Amino acid sequence: MLYQLYETQRSLMEPFSDLALAAAKLYSNPLSVVGQSPFAQRLSAGYDLMHRLGKDYEKPEFGIRTVDVDGVDIAIHERIEISKPFCELRRFKRFTDDPVTLQKIKGQPVVLVVAPLSGHYATLLRDTVKTMLKDHKVYITDWKNARVVPLSEGEFHLDDYVNYVQEFIRHLQGKYGNCHVMSVCQPTVPVLAAVSLMASRGETTPLTTTMMGGPIDARKSPTAVNNLAMNKSLHWFENNVIYRVPSNFPGSGRRVYPGFLQHTGFVAMNPDHHAKSHYDYFKDLMKGDDASAEAHRKFYNEYNAVLDMDADYYLETIRVVFQEFALVNGTWDVQNEDGKLERVKPADIKTTAMLSVEGELDDISGSGQTRAVHDICSGVPKSLQQHFEAKGAGHYGIFSGRRWRDLVYPEVKAFIRAHNGAVAAPLSAPVKAAAKTAPKPATKTASAPAKTAPAATKKVASKRVVSAK
Repeated sequence: MLYQLYETQRSLMEPFSDLALAAAKLYSNPLSVVGQSPFAQRLSAGYDLMHRLGKDYEKPEFGIRTVDVDGVDIAIHERIEISKPFCELRRFKRFTDDPVTLQKIKGQPVVLVVAPLSGHYATLLRDTVKTMLKDHKVYITDWKNARVVPLSEGEFHLDDYVNYVQEFIRHLQGKYGNCHVMSVCQPTVPVLAAVSLMASRGETTPLTTTMMGGPIDARKSPTAVNNLAMNKSLHWFENNVIYRVPSNFPGSGRRVYPGFLQHTGFVAMNPDHHAKSHYDYFKDLMKGDDASAEAHRKFYNEYNAVLDMDADYYLETIRVVFQEFALVNGTWDVQNEDGKLERVKPADIKTTAMLSVEGELDDISGSGQTRAVHDICSGVPKSLQQHFEAKGAGHYGIFSGRRWRDLVYPEVKAFIRAHNGAVAAPLSAPVKAAAKTAPKPATKTASAPAKTAPAATKKVASKRVVSAK
């Protein structure tokens, strides 16, 4: 009922939001009569803010058209490699007509970026992808809004997430020999499970896994997000945040955790910050500071675009990750695509190098939660383990923005290159679990941006376009 009431309210507000936008444009037009009035700029700013507070935010596009590789602009073609009921494996294929650049990017590492399914779309990692494209072949998991997935496609469980990741890894291994995997926030847990199950079966595992700001062990330095999940019963979540999709969507009748409730929770975590941000936007519009106003729009176009999550997946994540701590306790059984239960044993991983990344000021995944991956992956040699803490970085700062580009990315890039060796042959039999005591990984921290060389002069493309496989 709540979901239907929300949709009814949104539909009623939509024409008023459109009207506010029209009024904002009218008052900001110096050629119109009302645009020449003394309070025109203030009225325009007010109507613009009203429009943005009342509008519906659709899924943004990645919008990555080109990237700069050593002074050469290379074109990016975005395409769907694999389409699953709840997710698309999206590839960012690079094209260039510069022979030197083409030869360079052909041999670069292949990286699967596993985006979080925790409220926002995968486009939240736009800056992550754009930066990675300079030195890597990049694929990303683009999760679908559960309200557009028909009931005929069945339910989506945490086990399905793990199976999707394994399928995507195998696809890239079949295409390139092997790959690297990067997981950001929520997917650190299912990605580790996927790699663990592959190792236990004797399959070839990825060359590296980079775990960034995720709740591997949510018991360590619990945050407000962790406390909510730990202190409320699963019954409470099912009764208070799970609703059925209204009839005006393809997924009508599906049980979901609605995006609008998640967005309310995001804002409630720091309401003063958001109120100040909107007020600053209003002042920027009045001052005519177009650059600052556009930066605000870009951020909130992404932040306010949320998706529904299938109820089974959401509730199972709460139970497995934040209440039972099944991964670190060694009690997590995952149902594979054949319907068989398999125990997740991270200690079976032997050859995959592991990098954990944490932000010093992360208020979503507390200090030590991601680093815990090294304790439970005791079969990985010390030489293949590394931890990095980004000084001054919050949760979003470790994968987006200046600190991501200047502090975190150089470490990720160097780690992937250091372990981009020959592809190991699949093991003939599952590996037995290693000893419980894991060697401590090497730790690196950063507090200042790394120095970068000046960009090279742009080269002009004039020949036929060739793509890098």
